[in-house]
Amino acid sequence: MDIQVWSDIICPWCYLGKRRLEHALAEFGAHSTVTFRAYQLDRSPVPAPLPLKSVLAARFGGPARVERMWAHFTQVAAAEGLAVDFERAVAANTFDAHRLVVWAAHQGRQATMLNAVQRAHFLDGADIGSHPALARLAGTIGLDEAAALAYLGSGAGAEQVHADQAAADRLGITSVPTFIVDGRYALQGAQEPAVLRSAFEEILRRDSVDLRR
Repeated sequence: MDIQVWSDIICPWCYLGKRRLEHALAEFGAHSTVTFRAYQLDRSPVPAPLPLKSVLAARFGGPARVERMWAHFTQVAAAEGLAVDFERAVAANTFDAHRLVVWAAHQGRQATMLNAVQRAHFLDGADIGSHPALARLAGTIGLDEAAALAYLGSGAGAEQVHADQAAADRLGITSVPTFIVDGRYALQGAQEPAVLRSAFEEILRRDSVDLRR
């Protein structure tokens, strides 16, 4: 089974969706490959790191509403074993972080790099719009920090990020996470592991019926 996942690194529901996908696949048992594709919910530049809570408060109706949103998400995430610290999180444009994940994918470390960047953003308060910060994260998973920094400075990987976003547009993806399974079936949102597992089982059943025809 081939699973293509469109997600944005600073989208909390994408972070949760990735963890739930991991849990679902661990229980599913059948062979599967997972590829993460870049999607930017907000492509606006972020000139300087700002507290994420203040940015979202200005966008989504004030601090009280944002506090309620984060309290709910923190509780849901904890049930999946994810720790988050929104008091430390800072806003960032994710384009270069997506490029770093592309670079790591060429070295067989895509999921590990994505994990590291998301954890740094959601728990450690790292500025994932910063090239030095991103390069240090590459170093934490055993990749060459200096090579990562040079790669980010070169602009390489931008073509792949743009290609992923263009593919999302062609597929009609307007919210993330979105999972495209075997190029034919779309699942949207951070579905619970049991829901994902049931969907994968049904897809396998349908595919086996098609093969017998």
